[in-house]
Amino acid sequence: MHQASSAGTTKLRYDPDFRRYFAARALSLSGTVVTIIALPVLVYRISGSAALTATVAALEAVPYLLFGLFAGVLADRSDRRRLMIVADVLDAALMASIPVAHWLDLLTIPHLLLVAFGVPAVAVFFDGANFGALPVLVGTDRIAEANSIVWSFATGVEIVLPSVVGLSLAVTHPATLLGFDALSFIASAALLRMIARPLQDPARPLQRGLGSVLGDIGVGLRFLTDHAGVRTMTIVGAIQSMAGGGFVALMVVWFDRVLDIGTQGWRFGLTWSSWSVGALAATLLLPRLLRRTSPARITLAALPVSAVLGVLTALAPNWQWAALGLLSWSGAYMLVVVNSISYRQQVTPEPLLGRVNTAGRMLAWGAGWTGGAALAGLVASAVGVRHAMVLMTTVNLVGVVVAWTSPLRTATASDLPTSESS
Repeated sequence: MHQASSAGTTKLRYDPDFRRYFAARALSLSGTVVTIIALPVLVYRISGSAALTATVAALEAVPYLLFGLFAGVLADRSDRRRLMIVADVLDAALMASIPVAHWLDLLTIPHLLLVAFGVPAVAVFFDGANFGALPVLVGTDRIAEANSIVWSFATGVEIVLPSVVGLSLAVTHPATLLGFDALSFIASAALLRMIARPLQDPARPLQRGLGSVLGDIGVGLRFLTDHAGVRTMTIVGAIQSMAGGGFVALMVVWFDRVLDIGTQGWRFGLTWSSWSVGALAATLLLPRLLRRTSPARITLAALPVSAVLGVLTALAPNWQWAALGLLSWSGAYMLVVVNSISYRQQVTPEPLLGRVNTAGRMLAWGAGWTGGAALAGLVASAVGVRHAMVLMTTVNLVGVVVAWTSPLRTATASDLPTSESS
């Protein structure tokens, strides 16, 4: 297992390199929140199609299916900082193309779908490096705290920004708002370049070329499948992501056609941001929970709550109940997500961090989220938006069964044995 960084005894808020890392992620995540709202709204306004709007959410996750394993190998072989900076610059160029095309009156649906795919495709490689960089930067003993800080800020932004974006959409074209995301990528790249400490083990030589790529992928996959805790949390994460992907893919249409709050204004922003209030509470609570119990028990407790609240939210009769449901559901949902990511980063050896975490992300986000989003669009076309959202959220009940019949049920320690030793 990888060791703590040289700054491992320094409190994170006083660690200058972590502060640079945090600032980079904070700016980038802020831009991403704007895009998550503005891009599907832009597609929906131009096309009026629920299926095309759902496709935007699906395209966000498809790149993990296509590039996740290769990105993990590349991240483990490369200078992680350099890879993250290059990815930020490329994403800035892609995102900037939307406001430019709009100003030139050349914006089309194929262009928007291309960017909806291209930006997360590049981000897969950023994530591969980032998953390995943070544990090396802060040390494994501080990874849960570091993730809590980053995710807490992200959810805090998700509380504030949606209302701002919702109001802005009433007076500003969504294509123009997407220019903020392009600027955030540039700022992130500049801050990452200022980090002094290495983001990989300095004693491990970097590899060149593409030799043994399949072998390297196999090593990462074997760790993921052999480790009982990582394997189970990845499976239930994929199932929960399928439910979440199906729900989010239809949210803009749900707001407009079912809750009757349109695609702009304060009710739109407030309802969207309500998800983030519960998520913020969950990310702040996780480090405290981990000091009292194990990751396994947290997952076992949070999953059933998440499953039930997801279904109840989909059944909400009006926007007020929908906002309350989103607030409640997000707490349990995000406990499962952040707990699983932190656990995987803690127990994975440093040379495998990129491969194992992108493989886990590929299965949960790539397969689960993509499958859920794509299926939601088809189901909504057949049975309507509300019924589709109810059906998609019931998928999470399968994850409850999987978790409670897995090794997580009998685990008492924060780490679980591999299948070879259990």
